[in-house]
Amino acid sequence: MPVTHGSAIGRESLEYHERLPHGKLQIVPTKPCSTQRDLSLAYTPGVAEPCLAIHDNPDDVYRYTAKGNLVAVITNGTAVLGLGNIGAAAGKPVMEGKALLFKRFADIDSIDIELATEDADKIIEAVKLMEPTFGGINLEDIKAPECFYIEERLRQEMNIPVMHDDQHGTAIISGAAVLNTLEITGKDIKKVRVVINGAGAAALASARFYVLLGIPRANIMVCDSKGVVFQGRTVGMNRYKEEFASDTKARTLEEALVGADIFVGLSIANCVTADMVRSMAKDPLIMAMANPDPEISYDEARAARPDAIVATGRSDFPNQVNNVLGFPYIFRGALDVRARQINEEMKVAAAHALADLARQDVPEEVLKAYGITELSFGRHYLIPKPLDPRVLMWEAPAVAAAAMKSGVARVQIDLDEYRESLEARLGQSREVMRVVFSKARSSPKRIVLAQGEHDNVIRAAHQIVEEGIARPVLLGNADRVRTKAEHLRITLDGVSIVDPAASDCMEPYARMLFDLRRRKGMTLVGARQLLLDPGYYAAVMVNAGDADGMLISADLDYLDAMRPPLRVIGRAPGVKTAAGVYLVTLKNRPIFFADATVNIDMDAEKMAEVALLTADLARKFDIVPRVAMLSFSNFGSSRHPRSEMVREAVAIARRRDPKLIIDGEMMASVALSAELLKGEYAFCELGGKPANILIFPSIESSHIGYRLAQELGQADLVGPMFVGLRKPAHMVNRGDHVRDIVNLAAVAVVEAQELAAR
Repeated sequence: MPVTHGSAIGRESLEYHERLPHGKLQIVPTKPCSTQRDLSLAYTPGVAEPCLAIHDNPDDVYRYTAKGNLVAVITNGTAVLGLGNIGAAAGKPVMEGKALLFKRFADIDSIDIELATEDADKIIEAVKLMEPTFGGINLEDIKAPECFYIEERLRQEMNIPVMHDDQHGTAIISGAAVLNTLEITGKDIKKVRVVINGAGAAALASARFYVLLGIPRANIMVCDSKGVVFQGRTVGMNRYKEEFASDTKARTLEEALVGADIFVGLSIANCVTADMVRSMAKDPLIMAMANPDPEISYDEARAARPDAIVATGRSDFPNQVNNVLGFPYIFRGALDVRARQINEEMKVAAAHALADLARQDVPEEVLKAYGITELSFGRHYLIPKPLDPRVLMWEAPAVAAAAMKSGVARVQIDLDEYRESLEARLGQSREVMRVVFSKARSSPKRIVLAQGEHDNVIRAAHQIVEEGIARPVLLGNADRVRTKAEHLRITLDGVSIVDPAASDCMEPYARMLFDLRRRKGMTLVGARQLLLDPGYYAAVMVNAGDADGMLISADLDYLDAMRPPLRVIGRAPGVKTAAGVYLVTLKNRPIFFADATVNIDMDAEKMAEVALLTADLARKFDIVPRVAMLSFSNFGSSRHPRSEMVREAVAIARRRDPKLIIDGEMMASVALSAELLKGEYAFCELGGKPANILIFPSIESSHIGYRLAQELGQADLVGPMFVGLRKPAHMVNRGDHVRDIVNLAAVAVVEAQELAAR
């Protein structure tokens, strides 16, 4: 974990964590509590019934409470990665982050608990007392050797899964890399020699784990800051190091590495030289995992030994050893069979599952997530990518199966059904923006940000460059922009700044604007004056081809903000109706809401065109559109003119695009319910699947809808995205965060790419 204090990303992170609600976690009810009846069920008197049921059968706690999907992330802050012993409270942001990863990757609820003590026995006692509450315990960032003792005791004395991720996570992921290296090189696991530099929690746990995988203990040599851990050494030793004291004459890391097949670095930066690497055996595996800088850089290791297979802890090089490939899925499998512990069999199963997955064909969605076109099993791809959604479906069932086979599972489950449930648990909404970003990175375009002096717009431009999705242009006074950037401690490398008032393009742009609007009351003098408005200047830039798309801020009202792109860029050929669309991302699905910003009154023609335009937008996100045309009635249940209008709109849309999956009129409750669409309304053209595009009959209904989803459904929003324009133009709302602006820029780039390809 690199120290970022005072840097641009550090300041952005502070803002991210401070944003209300503070931190990264909150508690969300899973049952309704809006009526007196709900209250009587949730609390008194009804809650007495599950209490008595659990009293009669303690295992029913998994049936009637959240225990079975609840993990405690526990630390005392004595070994926070990259930061050291910073204390319990200072470690809390890391623990919240760990809990966030549990939720993001495996849909596990977590509560972080920071214990203000360095007394190992007190920690043990505190954790044991929490057993009735949690389904599992994840120990984190507790210094060695205390962490060994704590985990050892808790595993023996508790009846729920306990794992110190700093130990076993790295061991399991690196173990998968070892297995696949042996597969690639054809080396015998019984004959390879391993050197581990570092004797902390992760290093010693890795040594033990490699023995479980089949490497003889005698073939593993451990080094620490004082050199080789050898038999008879007395300085800096403890009982955990003694387990791996080698019978050897080697005393230094350099001596140990001669002829070694595998190097495992869990120590400090730059402690391995090119000469050391050259002394290793043929086709060596070099896992230099020190953070933020490895024991030897990827490039240096490869240069010294072209035959080497190299892994690091970094995401910017191949073969990243990242613990997120382990702990969410291991706990997922353990919780779902109500395992009493996480045993060696389960850890080995996790490593083999990861190794096996890496040997499979890599799907397109993973390639898109990383902005690459090709990835296949081999020296540069030993272990799955952290963002590969398949890891959940491979690793968790393998862990669950091992728990059942080894006898630590309380329940037996059908693994095929289990895999299906896992796939449904997370859904695919998390991949939506990632698809767009990957497309954008493939061919970045020039995107002009109209309000370039705003702090968040400047930050967004910096991040856009870092993400590699676009070439941003900020409109504003150059001195003020640079001063603000300096104050924000960010660089503007790769960012262009254009001051409309001082631009050489002012006169030709004024003439272009005059030509466009001269028959609508525009004068040349008026055009010059209007171009001082950054929205109009940006729109003319795009119209002239000097930018590929634009973002405009709604500091004024929507109508004022929309006028420049509508008047200057104009509608696409053949399009009569432009519209505003929000992507509303809920837990299990992304849904497009239209029209949310442009058309106050709808008629059948407008509604049909908005549906077709929104369907085209969805395809840019690699989403197959399923369109529901909304009303207050279902499929002819009302003869009201408003319902008739929606039915006519459906007919028009079908004539224009016969292949489009679209139906209506229907209520939102029907459009979003798979149960109703498979049952009472099985005749609906949506084919039993909920709609992912909702077309509203009026702007007020759409606006109310997406705001309710945002506030009550905790949905994330991207937008408004304008559809129907000749070139990309989108709106930044008041109060939008940096990420919102970056998201819209990526969408604009993808649209521009599509236009360029025509």
